[in-house]
Amino acid sequence: MVTSIFLNHERGGKALLSVITLGLFVVPFCNLVISPESIFHIPTFTVTLLGKYLCYALLALALDLVWGYVGILSLGHGAFFALGGYAMGMYLMRQIGSRGVYGHPVLPDFMVFLNWDELPWYWYGFNHFWFAVLMVLLVPGFLAFVFGWLAFRSRVSGVYFAIITQALTYALMLAFFRNEMGFGGNNGLTDFKDLLGANLQSDGTRVALFSTSALALVAGYFLCRYIVTSRLGLVLVAIRDAEDRTRFLGYRVDYYKLWIFTLSAIMAGVAGALYVPQVGIINPNEFQPLNSIELVVWVAVGGRGTLYGAALGAGIVNYAKSTFTTLLPEVWLFVLGGLFVLVTVALPKGLAGIVGRIKSLQHG
Repeated sequence: MVTSIFLNHERGGKALLSVITLGLFVVPFCNLVISPESIFHIPTFTVTLLGKYLCYALLALALDLVWGYVGILSLGHGAFFALGGYAMGMYLMRQIGSRGVYGHPVLPDFMVFLNWDELPWYWYGFNHFWFAVLMVLLVPGFLAFVFGWLAFRSRVSGVYFAIITQALTYALMLAFFRNEMGFGGNNGLTDFKDLLGANLQSDGTRVALFSTSALALVAGYFLCRYIVTSRLGLVLVAIRDAEDRTRFLGYRVDYYKLWIFTLSAIMAGVAGALYVPQVGIINPNEFQPLNSIELVVWVAVGGRGTLYGAALGAGIVNYAKSTFTTLLPEVWLFVLGGLFVLVTVALPKGLAGIVGRIKSLQHG
């Protein structure tokens, strides 16, 4: 079953990879080589915007892995995304050093402003890039493992699991808003200067971040494709379609769910880590439950259980969001809600389903 599903969407996956590969060559060339006076020049602002979309696509891919192939509807993946972003933001804050507003060589500006005397213990190590990368992977992964272990062993699923994951991200948002937590409170972490010694405002660094985001998306896609087309993928789809039967056959369903949920959270954390240096800020608003709900809309619009459709949906919906919030900001939420209703009622397989239907008609 999984193999046939993959074959039906293989062309879409190849098209996605082709577009990303083309972008890896075209975008840097048009930004760094072509003159700004030329109509073919791509501004650095656009490069950063495309990099954001790639991060969102990786996040959507992470959710599609658990929702589309295992049937786990998570409304808390925005929390894993934000935790990965905070881990990277802490590293970037440590790199500022004495160049901050208050000129303190160790403490970030917000800690000096709040009269902190010393760096909290959980900030130790973030002056090293390797440590920050390790935390990007471990923090979301550990939270997902603990949360998933408690939930899956108790056989919490369906709408109940969705609700408690939403409660998780809301609780984290309230916690990170508090100044005494040591993460910048309402303002979060910002005013980043450089990454691995490279100026974050330079065109070359922006292009490098875009390229890294594209490569991360490609790697994430291949990893997910490998999983869903393997024997493990067969078990995951069986859990999605008939969980009780799969359990009666002797499979430890909770172990499979826990493993894939943890991996998905790690992917979301990587997406958040790549997102932060491109947008230049991370604050508690990234934990908002609405962000996780929007993520579900991305996957539904693109096509749940297709991988490439999730990435496509992330790009389309966020492009629409950028357009509407600029021209008609007050109507965006209505558009988003209407889009979700439309997809649920008329396009249950999303845009990927339309493409598949057209191709079947052509072959028929």
